[in-house]
Amino acid sequence: MLSLVLLPKNRILSLRVVRRVLCSTLRSEMEKPIEASIRTKLTEKLEPVYLEVLNESHKHAVPEGSETHFKVLVVSKTFSDMSLIQRHRLVNDVLKQELDGPVHALSIEAKTPEQWNENPAVSESPACLGGSKHDANMHAKLGMETSV
Repeated sequence: MLSLVLLPKNRILSLRVVRRVLCSTLRSEMEKPIEASIRTKLTEKLEPVYLEVLNESHKHAVPEGSETHFKVLVVSKTFSDMSLIQRHRLVNDVLKQELDGPVHALSIEAKTPEQWNENPAVSESPACLGGSKHDANMHAKLGMETSV
């Protein structure tokens, strides 16, 4: 099922934003259980005008197909009159079950529709610099075979 993003009159989206929307929609057709749970809970509780849920686990030293590291972009009227920390706390509360369980890391961008209309950009996540990337025994710890 395709979802639509409503924009103010005369608003032109960059190809990058259009590509993100289309990729996000296509991903939702193939998403995994944790990603689906995150998307469902945020949609039900925050009624976003725009939502992106990105599984960034592949950027970290975890087994292939993991659902441990996520980035969410939530644009919702619910965030009006809330500070950034209040928005983040709200998202964390909505996703408490996931954060108490399989989700190790959650990056949050929480914007009001006005903020999103002024700047519809999503910041890129930095490369993982975690110690596990430099641990020569990490593959063994994760039960993965190494190729020499």
